[in-house]
Order: sequence, then C-alpha cells, then structure tokens
Amino acid sequence: MLQTPRGGAGNGTAAADGGLMSIGTVLTALRDEFPEVTVSKIRFLEAEGLIEPQRTPSGYRKFSAQDVERLGHVLRMQRDHYLPLKVIREHLDAMERGEAVPLPSVGRQRDGEAAPEPAEGPTAARIGRAELLAAAGIDESELAEWESYGLLVPLENGVYDAEAATVASVVAELGRFGIEPRHLRVMKAAADREAGLVDQVVAPLRRHRNPQTRAHAEARTKELAGLTVRLHAALVQTALGVRLP
Repeated sequence: MLQTPRGGAGNGTAAADGGLMSIGTVLTALRDEFPEVTVSKIRFLEAEGLIEPQRTPSGYRKFSAQDVERLGHVLRMQRDHYLPLKVIREHLDAMERGEAVPLPSVGRQRDGEAAPEPAEGPTAARIGRAELLAAAGIDESELAEWESYGLLVPLENGVYDAEAATVASVVAELGRFGIEPRHLRVMKAAADREAGLVDQVVAPLRRHRNPQTRAHAEARTKELAGLTVRLHAALVQTALGVRLP
C-alpha cells in the first residue's frame, strides 16, 4: 500500500540524511508533470493542511521526499479526479492510518454526499463564498472589489471554481507588495485572450458528437493550458531579466 507520510517538524530521519529540499527545488521536481504549479500554490496547500514541511530556525520551508510525494498525490487528484481539498486531505490521512479506502467519487459535494455525475463528464470541484474568504484571509469588501475587476467570478449558484482559491491567495500576496487589484486588470485581460486562443483550437473537438472526441478535447485543453502558462511565465521572466527557481 502506498504511504504518503507528512514531513512535519518531528521528521528527524529526513533531516539526518540531508534529504530536505527548498521550495524552489520542489517546484522544479513537480513541474514536469504539473507545469501550472507555483510557489503560491504549494504555500496554499500547506495552509490548507495538505502538507507540513519542516522549518529552519530562520523560517524557510524544507521539504522531505515524502512531502513531495504527497504533493504529487494532491495535485494529481485535483487534476484527474476534480476532488476538493477537504476530500483529498481526508483520503490521504486515511491512507496514512493504514486504512484501505477507495478513491472518493468525482463530484462529491461539500456535505459528503455523492452528487450525480453528468453525462458530459466529471464536474470540477467548487467552493463556497465563506470557504473562499477563509482560504484567502480576506473580508467581504475585499472580495467584492476583486469581483468588480473580474479577478474572481462566482458561478450561477453563487459558488466558485476551486481554482478561485489559488487566484485569491496570489492576489492577496501581491497586495503585500503594493500591487492593487486594479493593477491586475491587464493580467486578467491577457489570461482571457490566452483562454480564447485555446478555445478556438479545441472548439471543433468539443462540438463533436462522439463522446471520446469530446473527452479528447478536455485533455487537449489541459495540455494547451499548461503550455500557455509555461510560455507566459517564460516571457515575463525574459522581460524582467530574471530566472525563477
């Protein structure tokens, strides 16, 4: 059975054999399979209790090989099974206790009851407004401001796509550097244009009557999204003359 132990502060074995990694090294290790992963995403997963890296006396995060393995499981279950973080955490914690637990159903609702799976494919994870506020550490007025600039957009039933939590955490972190939501409209516009380009490419596949072809459109969308994220990051780094770890 696959074990994914946490790497908390009491993990003396990893420290003794010198196998601890910086967050930049972890990012490099994960990006081949998860090109969209960012430092902010890893920090957010830590804040949500999915991983517990060690800390140096000066406060730097240090990750064990088990932490990286656990991160991979979390990202994989988000990407492939559309599971909310709470469900992923409960699943991995049960595995650590040695329990033989099946992978939770796609489309699980927040109250724990399985939602019916639509004919067109799995439903992406959703989070409520209160959950988003708590995850980002913001209040209603800040969220309303971010929504006014189109940085966050609620769905028809008032909930948000799970990726909204990542957007919110990054916007909040940028605010620490004096970058206000109104400054980010240009980034939102660029993201919309990039998404529109991807949509043009996959639209013929999505309209196809064959379910397998439509499923291929979803896979192609993910692949193109990963490539556009990598290109965008590389272009920004080139423009600034910096290289991120």
